[in-house]
Amino acid sequence: MKKALMIVLAILISVAFVTTVLAQDKKAATDKPAAATDKPVKEKVAEKAKKAGVKKFAGDFVSMDAAAKTIVVKGETEMTFDVSKVKKMAKFAAGDKVNVVYTEADGKNVAKAVTKAKEKKEKKAEEKPAEKPAAPVKK
Repeated sequence: MKKALMIVLAILISVAFVTTVLAQDKKAATDKPAAATDKPVKEKVAEKAKKAGVKKFAGDFVSMDAAAKTIVVKGETEMTFDVSKVKKMAKFAAGDKVNVVYTEADGKNVAKAVTKAKEKKEKKAEEKPAEKPAAPVKK
């Protein structure tokens, strides 16, 4: 009887130690410092864009062919983009500054997004009114 009691007690103790060791290993594996493993959000987005082959092109809107669902944008070079997969396509006039986010697939430039470029403000000196001359000091 003593022998059976000792075996049961030994098994219970060994199970208790094994489960605590396993629990500590799982906790140690999940407790990684966030700063050491996580990259900043902007770096992650840029990395995904590079992997997907996403490119950007900026230039002047030239024309749109609604039947073929293509647009022509002239920047450093003149490029044609397939806009059939663009969800919301705004209306552009010839000469509008646009930014195109696109990928290359099957020899075509497939646009993901086409947006109007923000206009840069003219020189601030032109916008500010001329300063008034200082009034003479009375004695």
